[in-house]
Amino acid sequence: MRFLIALIAALLLTLSCRVWAGAQQYEPLSASVRAALSGAIADKKPPGSSFRNYAEALAWLVAMSERLARRVPDPEYRLELLRAIHYEATRAGLDPQLVLGLIQVESGFRKYAVSSAGARGYMQVMPFWIKVIGQTGDNLFHLRTNLRYGCTILRHYLDIEKGDLFRALGRYNGSLGYAEYPNLVKAAWEQWRFNPPPAPKEQKTNAQAP
Repeated sequence: MRFLIALIAALLLTLSCRVWAGAQQYEPLSASVRAALSGAIADKKPPGSSFRNYAEALAWLVAMSERLARRVPDPEYRLELLRAIHYEATRAGLDPQLVLGLIQVESGFRKYAVSSAGARGYMQVMPFWIKVIGQTGDNLFHLRTNLRYGCTILRHYLDIEKGDLFRALGRYNGSLGYAEYPNLVKAAWEQWRFNPPPAPKEQKTNAQAP
């Protein structure tokens, strides 16, 4: 009886953690596009803050950390991951919450996830990208490297699809033309939506008072 209960629990856990890791498909790139993507990947400047101010950073990190706690229990690593996601997404011109939703669907926030096609890490990046736009020795299991590649690739797909997120997500997952994956990411994106608190109103001084 105990064995049956344990088996059922294991099956339920597997279903609840199901991810939809796919595989970006190799497509020949023009020299100019390859150079631009390589430049985006190779920019190793120390990351600065991607938040507009301290209040925004505090509100976003607290809200996202609470939602991520079940998947990433270590609070220090969780904050490091969230800061990196916000920075790399913002740097690539992406909504950080979209990237959180994509990671949830692609890897379930498992750093060392490997798909059946060989895609790796949080954002399930295919290794062929290292040869195409990266450098020998780039480690796709490294937190910031994986996020840098993933965000750069998604930005590339959005650009070639002229902003069509549905098609860009299909390309990212290697499932272009099928609705299931883009719909899953969009649904996950909704779970990470963030409404920043209103900025505090400036109090009038006596001199300014009517």
